[in-house]
Amino acid sequence: MNMSLVSTTLLVLCSAQVVDAAEHVSLVDFRNKEQASGWNAVNDGVMGGRSVGKLKTTDDGVMKFYGTLSLENNGGFTSIRSGRMNIEMQPDDGFRVRLKGDGRTYIFNLYPRTRRMAFSYRASLPTVAGEWTEVVVPLKDFTPTSFGRRVQNKTPLSPDQISGIGFMLSDKKPGAFELEIEWVKIE
Repeated sequence: MNMSLVSTTLLVLCSAQVVDAAEHVSLVDFRNKEQASGWNAVNDGVMGGRSVGKLKTTDDGVMKFYGTLSLENNGGFTSIRSGRMNIEMQPDDGFRVRLKGDGRTYIFNLYPRTRRMAFSYRASLPTVAGEWTEVVVPLKDFTPTSFGRRVQNKTPLSPDQISGIGFMLSDKKPGAFELEIEWVKIE
């Protein structure tokens, strides 16, 4: 066999792997304990509700978001949020999230740099009870919301305006919940 052809083939294969790896840039990988710092829980108690949501990083490298959703006292949401992030992506990119849930549908939040009270861009994250899945959400599919309601006539979020991410439960179904997140990647 021609050694030049073998070298060229190997070069192409190696290049393809590099391109593939670049297509899935890790944004948050909870297997790295340092990337879990800066996250905090925000529950409906800030508005008088009674929901309890907590987070912890497990020994096997996942962020566990768990607690009890309550509708009492006009409550109904619990969330976890990252600290400020520098996110580099293109308008046609999206997010890939590896998660294991309890069959409930969670919300993936993007927080803009020009933060206003209770404002975020949201997308649904369905889960399959007890199974690890990967959910892909294109940036263009995030909907602008304020206090949980869709904001009309708002332009799509520009990638350079994203300052943080978060996960929320507000499905109006009271009771215990648990969501595990291993990583979030940009693709």
